[in-house]
Amino acid sequence: MTAAAELELIQGYDPRTGEPAGSPVPATPTGDVDRLVAAAQAAFPAWRGFDRAAALDAVAAILDEHVDELVALADRETALGVPRLTGEVARTTGQLRLFGQVLRDRTYEDTIVEHAEGPRPDLRRVNRPLGPVAVFAASNFPFAFSVAGGDTASALAAGCPVIVKAHEAHPHTSLRTAELVRQALAGIGAPDGVFGIVFGFAAGVHLVQHPAVTGVGFTGSTRGGLALAKLCADRPTPIPFYGELGSVNPVFVLPGAVAKRASEIAGGYAGSLTQGSGQFCTNPGIMFVPEDEVLLQTIAEAVSGTVGAPMLAERIHSGLVAGLDDLARVPGVRLLAEGKPGDGPWAPTPAVYVVSEQDFRANAERLREEHFGPVGLIITYPADQTPAPAGVGDGHLTSTIHLDPDNASDVAAARDLLPQLERIAGRIVFNGWPTGVAVTHAQHHGGPFPATTAPAHTSVGATAIRRWLVPVVYQDAPAELLPETLRD
Repeated sequence: MTAAAELELIQGYDPRTGEPAGSPVPATPTGDVDRLVAAAQAAFPAWRGFDRAAALDAVAAILDEHVDELVALADRETALGVPRLTGEVARTTGQLRLFGQVLRDRTYEDTIVEHAEGPRPDLRRVNRPLGPVAVFAASNFPFAFSVAGGDTASALAAGCPVIVKAHEAHPHTSLRTAELVRQALAGIGAPDGVFGIVFGFAAGVHLVQHPAVTGVGFTGSTRGGLALAKLCADRPTPIPFYGELGSVNPVFVLPGAVAKRASEIAGGYAGSLTQGSGQFCTNPGIMFVPEDEVLLQTIAEAVSGTVGAPMLAERIHSGLVAGLDDLARVPGVRLLAEGKPGDGPWAPTPAVYVVSEQDFRANAERLREEHFGPVGLIITYPADQTPAPAGVGDGHLTSTIHLDPDNASDVAAARDLLPQLERIAGRIVFNGWPTGVAVTHAQHHGGPFPATTAPAHTSVGATAIRRWLVPVVYQDAPAELLPETLRD
């Protein structure tokens, strides 16, 4: 570790102006990372037996008490707006309370008891926590996928101490959230070391490579996620990496739906595409529509009415601009419509491009690239044919079908599409839009690679806890040595 790396400073910026937001936060030295992991390791046995449901409720309560303070900090560092951020704090505290309910009903333990019978031994299976884990916060959700977000909540619920690597886009929001989490845990008597936070690139790398860390959760770019996945795999003892990476979330609009509600579809698409300046992992990046000039004109009018908004960071904005330069050069691609420019140096102009299905297939590798921002690609297909997902890639968080359920042709086309979409998407939406992910027991926010690195698992919803658990089987164990949940 070089002295320069030890002195790294994390500076947040106001996306509306591009000016610094608050003083820089110093990066965490590797020695401090080691101390945090050692404390987490020491806290692990006590945390397993602690009333974790009450602890999660206490964290939720303190965040709710400080919602105005937290929202003001986050709005300065992200420009996502007070209404959106206020709702996101509520989603975050709702997630924490959901996992409190999960702990109380104990179904997450997946207990199975099989008594000895004939030559078969007595077998009793239960899930147990991995140990200390690292969570990498996301840029686009400074609360729900950040310091006290779903990864942290689910890992703490599982019985794993957590060390968060804060995202550089909102350092002061992260710092204050972490202070409140620690305060709540200390107030309820949780063991010291059960929660920590680090800042800086080098600290994140050192955290992943620490031999006491047993798993990593991540939401972010494909490039960053693959780099961390390699670090996890190349350790002397490899550990699981649960990464949510990239997705263009293809949408398929069928002719009957167009005939019945073209204006509604156009408006919904424009709203979903530009929500949060397009900085959603479930953004509808690719949409198939029948060849219909009236429909395209309706979509163009809806998109023209949108207004750009500041993006989270200069790096994200410049990446979008570079991607659009490449998109516009692809043969057959033309600009369909643009919205109004946004205010500030990092506010892009919403834009939608259009290409024929034939040209899309010929250039699919370039055209299925994710554009993280308010930009979409529409693919037109012959109205007498069923659109096919060929070319959209192998893995997405979502896919959407718009159909008229009373139209036999639409229903037949959807029936043909479904087996294909089941193989490439973790959630299939009907007559809606993929932005907005309900935090429930049934939710699955995952998908085949590159959407995630572990498609069997979700980062949203009650079953997210399963990432941080491993099964243990007790064979012919004396009753007094069995965990309480496995005793007769």
